[in-house]
Amino acid sequence: MTGAVKKVLVIQAGSIAEFVLSLAAMKRIRLAHPHARITLLTVPQFEALARASPYFNHVDTGARPMAPGEWLALRGQILQAKYDRVYDLESSPTSRFLFRILWPFPPAWSGAVGGARLRHRNPALERMHTLERHAEQLQVAGVWPDAPTNSGDAPPPDLSWILRRAHEPRPVAGAAPPKPFVLLVPGGGEAKPEKRWPVANYAELARRLKARGFDIVIIGGPAESAMARAIQKVVGQARDLTGRTDFAQIAVLGARSVLAVGNNTGPLHLIAAAGAPTIALFDGADDTLVRAPRGHVAVIQAPTLAELSIETVANTAWSLLPRD
Repeated sequence: MTGAVKKVLVIQAGSIAEFVLSLAAMKRIRLAHPHARITLLTVPQFEALARASPYFNHVDTGARPMAPGEWLALRGQILQAKYDRVYDLESSPTSRFLFRILWPFPPAWSGAVGGARLRHRNPALERMHTLERHAEQLQVAGVWPDAPTNSGDAPPPDLSWILRRAHEPRPVAGAAPPKPFVLLVPGGGEAKPEKRWPVANYAELARRLKARGFDIVIIGGPAESAMARAIQKVVGQARDLTGRTDFAQIAVLGARSVLAVGNNTGPLHLIAAAGAPTIALFDGADDTLVRAPRGHVAVIQAPTLAELSIETVANTAWSLLPRD
């Protein structure tokens, strides 16, 4: 069935978390079509990560047309390419609209949209974790017959390709070996502060970790530098990398860290996928069965993150950190 598929389009231009989780399905698509020319339709923020991956021959960052003329241009581009198969991993109103404007000549389409030739029809789609949803979608498409579709069964993304490209830091003669470090991700959800554990709690947790001999590294966007400075005032020599890391660098940091603690953010999904033991903090409004990162992850949920105690997070950290 897949042998005649020579040209494939994959669509994913959602959130950072959705893109990271989609890497697992992207790997399966490449395995199913090893000789096909596979194009990813996405947005500029994911371009570098996608190009570094072994899954795509081409990356198109035009997934978010604004004007009607841009939509028509994208429609013409897809029809002219004559794709044998489209995998809509985004499954959003935007990607479904793209399918509809391709009518009446859409390529063989894998996704949840009505009219798709390889339609994913499960009525519980919206209540499935992205990993199991994609696994079942690819099962329906006939490219992953034994896909793990039960809740919690699908494996996390494999980011070993990022780590193989990363250069190990060179040891300095006569210098002490670097200390193990903990990653803190105190930001995310700028419009929803209730989804952030208070920065004062991060600072106190960092102080306790520092006292146990761990270095502290803080990551986030440029707007979160003030949080990093607040933690530094308490801890002292915490390293502030807010606004200074791309997605590949965050993954490498995750692979090399002994622990990561953060709110429900896209970078935390990337860190967990890279292999870091991870503590993910969720407020009561989030559905952790659908949204939680996967890997070596401890999810802590409280009705509001302001109510989540430092002791609860610290005790979980001690259980995940390496023993002396």
